[in-house]
Amino acid sequence: MFGARIQREARRFVELVVRPLAAIGITPNIATLLGLVLNSATAVILATGQLRIGGVGVLIAGVFDMFDGALARVQHRKTVFGAFFDSTLDRYSEGLLLLGVLLYVVGQPPTAERTWVVALTYLAALSSLMVSYAKARAEGLGLQCRIGLMARPERVLLLAIGLILGGSGWLVWTMAALAATSTFTAVQRIVHVWRAAQAQQPRVVAPPPASGEAIAVRDSAYRASGSADPHRAAGAERRDISLPRDALPPSAH
Repeated sequence: MFGARIQREARRFVELVVRPLAAIGITPNIATLLGLVLNSATAVILATGQLRIGGVGVLIAGVFDMFDGALARVQHRKTVFGAFFDSTLDRYSEGLLLLGVLLYVVGQPPTAERTWVVALTYLAALSSLMVSYAKARAEGLGLQCRIGLMARPERVLLLAIGLILGGSGWLVWTMAALAATSTFTAVQRIVHVWRAAQAQQPRVVAPPPASGEAIAVRDSAYRASGSADPHRAAGAERRDISLPRDALPPSAH
């Protein structure tokens, strides 16, 4: 959803912020672990019902989640395991935040709205995981899949804004928006991968049609045989034009 220019400017800003951390020896993997701790603490705040404060925590944790990648670029420590570790803990972080919302909701008096919030929060969590999984699985198959309305930064921003502005009063609408947009993004990526896979499939070239002479001979044999079975007609054609073995030259036996 965010354009490439906005993403570049955000990365440049975060790289300036993390330079002091890089100077004191904070590694990208340590930053990844600290991000998980910060998201866990935010989940606890949400579970206690302090949704607006939790929304601020979601926003701060979302910005901090960018630090590990920025540290890797600043320190020239980009590794395969680092990228895997970051993506894996990001899934835990997102799940813990929505778990905090669920724990708060199930502690409320049973109402129809509570049931809706529980269902929508679960759907938002499931769809968020599927958005990330679709991208990872596509890239594992050698296909690019960076499209979609709601990638992780957009989902974090939507959740944070909904909690900060609306608190518990807007919770059902915040979860509905998060669930709907995440589901839409997962479907977007499925369709994108299907199209990319179709484009990569080799085209099957159909065999050339039979010549006009061959068709005429076949039709003539069909009419002469009076059979309703075209295969028998073809057999009749072969019997009509076959020669006795004695009539063939010796080299043909």
